[in-house]
Amino acid sequence: MYFRLENKESQKAQEIGNLIRVYNRSKREEAESEPLNLYVEDEMGNLMAGLVAETFGNWLEIEYLFVKEELRGQGIGSRLLQQAESEAKNRNCRFTFVNTYQFQAPDFYKRHGYKEVLRLQDYPYTGQRHYYQKEL
Repeated sequence: MYFRLENKESQKAQEIGNLIRVYNRSKREEAESEPLNLYVEDEMGNLMAGLVAETFGNWLEIEYLFVKEELRGQGIGSRLLQQAESEAKNRNCRFTFVNTYQFQAPDFYKRHGYKEVLRLQDYPYTGQRHYYQKEL
């Protein structure tokens, strides 16, 4: 048996991810996972904003919500979030989950009814990472 440290992305790291997913599926209840992605483009097809998420069982899990800086404050992020939540409800989701850094959007999510369930201090060194959830 050999222990080896790698400081790079590798096929082994992907293999470990696949192994844990197989194990988790064998132990947890059945649940459908389906992508839920929304995009805002200009007339030329350039990406201006978007939301990347998935629905998983009762949950909408938001991975990314991004609006180009020059478009912020115009309600685009709110519309993306509302559309994602609406689609999640159509998929019978009851809850939603997101995490964000202190410099990103904690106040945005609070304004949309999200409650903080966890905060990491000194992340990665001096910042904060906030975890929120909401009942749909």
